Amino acid sequence: PHIQEYLQYVVTGKVSGVRHFTNKIIDLVKPLFNRNRTIMQNENGENVDLYIPRKCSWTNRLIRAKDHGSVQINVANVDPVTGLYTGETTPFALSGYVRDKSEGDMALTALVEASDKKASATQE
Repeated sequence: PHIQEYLQYVVTGKVSGVRHFTNKIIDLVKPLFNRNRTIMQNENGENVDLYIPRKCSWTNRLIRAKDHGSVQINVANVDPVTGLYTGETTPFALSGYVRDKSEGDMALTALVEASDKKASATQE
């Protein structure tokens, strides 16, 4: 209904200047851009988005969806006393950039060593 009203203003010449007409158009279009953004959550409040971007564990860069050179490696957690697998893993994501620069092996080694130091410090 508002668009027909504005078109009548234009056709009949009842527009008192261009500024009046553009203000009317802005008032019409503004609610379309000020809509509340919806958050994809289920009834429990858990995030259910289809795509959640990962971050590289070494560089803290976002790993884009089209980065086909990126990998995620799950490293097993081992009990320090018995040396047996505890059934848990620690995930490390490496971007294609790190792997392209041939730094993936060094980065994974440093990340696992830092994770081991952190785990041993919390047990003491």
